[in-house]
Amino acid sequence: MNVAKKLKIDTVLRPEVLVIGAGGAGLRCAAQICECRPGTSIIAVTKVYSPQKSHTSAAQGGMAAVDSKDPVDKIVYHMFDTWKGSDCSADQNIIKKVCESGWEQIVWLERHGMHFSRTEEGRIAKRPFGGHMLNFGRVKAFRACYEADRTGKGIMDTVWGESLKHGVVFLNQSVATELIFKNGRCIGAVVFVEQSGKFVAVLAKATIMATGGKARMYQVTSNCRQNTGDGLAMILQAGLPVMDLDAVQFHPTGIVGPGILASEALRGEGGILRNEDGERFMERYAPTAKDLAPRDLVSRCIMTEIREGRGCVHPDHKLPHVWLDLRHIPEHIHKTRIQEVSGFFRRFVGTDPQKELCPVTPTAHYQMGGAPTNEFGEVQDDARQIVPGLYACGEFAAASLHGYNRLGTNSLLELITMGKVVGDSVAAYIEDTKDPSAIPEDAGGRVFAQFAAYLEAQGKECYAEIRDALRVVMMEKVGVFRNEKGLTEAIEELKELKDRAGRMKLSSKSLVMNQELMQFWELDNLLDISMVIARCALARKESRGAHYREDYPERSPEFQHHTLACMTEYGKVELGKRPIDMSIYKAKGKHHKKFGIIERKY
Repeated sequence: MNVAKKLKIDTVLRPEVLVIGAGGAGLRCAAQICECRPGTSIIAVTKVYSPQKSHTSAAQGGMAAVDSKDPVDKIVYHMFDTWKGSDCSADQNIIKKVCESGWEQIVWLERHGMHFSRTEEGRIAKRPFGGHMLNFGRVKAFRACYEADRTGKGIMDTVWGESLKHGVVFLNQSVATELIFKNGRCIGAVVFVEQSGKFVAVLAKATIMATGGKARMYQVTSNCRQNTGDGLAMILQAGLPVMDLDAVQFHPTGIVGPGILASEALRGEGGILRNEDGERFMERYAPTAKDLAPRDLVSRCIMTEIREGRGCVHPDHKLPHVWLDLRHIPEHIHKTRIQEVSGFFRRFVGTDPQKELCPVTPTAHYQMGGAPTNEFGEVQDDARQIVPGLYACGEFAAASLHGYNRLGTNSLLELITMGKVVGDSVAAYIEDTKDPSAIPEDAGGRVFAQFAAYLEAQGKECYAEIRDALRVVMMEKVGVFRNEKGLTEAIEELKELKDRAGRMKLSSKSLVMNQELMQFWELDNLLDISMVIARCALARKESRGAHYREDYPERSPEFQHHTLACMTEYGKVELGKRPIDMSIYKAKGKHHKKFGIIERKY
């Protein structure tokens, strides 16, 4: 009997709302739905064994927000910094919506239990972060609210607690594998429950995707091992577009070896980047912002220092790096504000940050692009039409707040603010929406065929070898620096790796807690997303934000747009365009000229 025919949907669950991804964005959204509409039944699917293991918990530095009553900082400064940081490619309606609602969400978090760090006067403490400045770029701003160096953990504690309070049901160690549609409307998803090895259909009035990032296709990355682009692959397989996937942020200070983040908070507290000669080199590249320039700029500066022979090579990991100097920072700051991050250096590279220089190198960190949505978090198709019943928020979504480069601390800001926005949208939508009726006959057909292929595959290809080859080609040819030759070679190599991936043989045919089966599935997702990244990067013949083309080093007016990409057959990527919203500039209000196509200097 054909293996695909043996696979079937075991159970049908019928909540009102399905949340795919139980990180900060997904659970902030769930909490908002329940506040607006008490008693709403919600199922949240999470790939990890507890929502507390979601990647939001790893966020360290802070969440940018400006109180409208602040005597020094202003919301318009934050809006300007976000626009400038994006290299003039974020959507201004989203910038305005998010920046104006940031402080409201700080208050919401605190009133629901988050313990923000405080000043001696009892006010919420703030620290500076790269690209955040006062007076339209003249001097650094103290704008990031934080909970020591575990801000993401504080957010997760809070939204998880709210979700439990409201009765959200969790499917832990489960993965959404296929979206279900009926008459053009999304009515849920097919979920694979690893612990039982069974497929479950979850039918819902509204489906919210919040599966986070995807950077595990890179050799050096800060992402946890679950960030394999599963949600984006589902979007592509449904025939829907993704947007700006070539905009991959490399955080400048990953710890050499594991790639774990050495938070920008370290530089916010006074940390200094130095080359092999001990020179504070960022002064040469960004005379005003120095070590707190935006991440794309700092990453390129570090790689330039290394390329030009002013970097170091770590004796144990054999990787090039520069130094982060924390030795001059007062002991009480080491012990109270950056204790956990300092401990990472001790644990992973045997370095005492209070006495020794710390080795750092750029690490793949964040996706600025994602599933395209409007300002209410409604997912759009390639014609910019709303897909009924389907929503997205957090790092998975591209509304787009970040354009081609995200400022530090704007990620936590986005997941909380847009989580709330999407919650409001969903609560209103489901009020007058009927429950899905019978499950479509073809539901699960695509994923059953995919899993059957894994179970039936014969061959001698090695998963680890293909995975490692993928990471090398993406790091070397689709990384911080890109060019036509490297990108073209990467595309051909990805095709070969995809072909090889079809000849991997499972050592166990069981569906229950089969880690190897999950790795095969994740590798397919990574290969799919990597191809789209490379194709989009090859088509964008300019340098903008985190996308830097050595053969086209300047920003070009020809590419003043978002890139939409669809791929229903591997390697055949269809590209489209979405205009960048310039509504603040077009409104001709006060300071509107600051939101035109401006020069990007720091």
